[in-house]
Amino acid sequence: MPGVPDISPRATYQALAEDPDAVLVDVRTDAEWNFVGLPDLGAVGKQVALIPWQVYPSMQVNGAFVEQLHRAGATPLSKLYFICRSGARSLAAGQAAQQGGFPHAFNVADGFEGPVDQDGHRGAVAGWKADGLPWRQR
Repeated sequence: MPGVPDISPRATYQALAEDPDAVLVDVRTDAEWNFVGLPDLGAVGKQVALIPWQVYPSMQVNGAFVEQLHRAGATPLSKLYFICRSGARSLAAGQAAQQGGFPHAFNVADGFEGPVDQDGHRGAVAGWKADGLPWRQR
């Protein structure tokens, strides 16, 4: 297996806009979707697939993850772009997707919020929000 390549948030957004079969899979928890926000793909005519890698509050790995990818309409031909808060969970999710029969998995580098800044806050240094890509509160 070739591994899960990192791709920048901007390149991800462009790929989602250009490829009708590409899917953005947000693997954060429902608490994060509700309180931090979500990528907004309305301008490219898509919705984010919300499939948690870990289940809140136990943070156990979602045993139905690959099955939920299928239910979300993903196929082995789909290019799947996985995003989390900072890029770690999405990498693990991409690896699981590849092992589950989805070879075209990509990890959105720096995730939705990216690393912390000098004040310990996320969202200003790197990632989807810092790159000025569309997002919304749920």
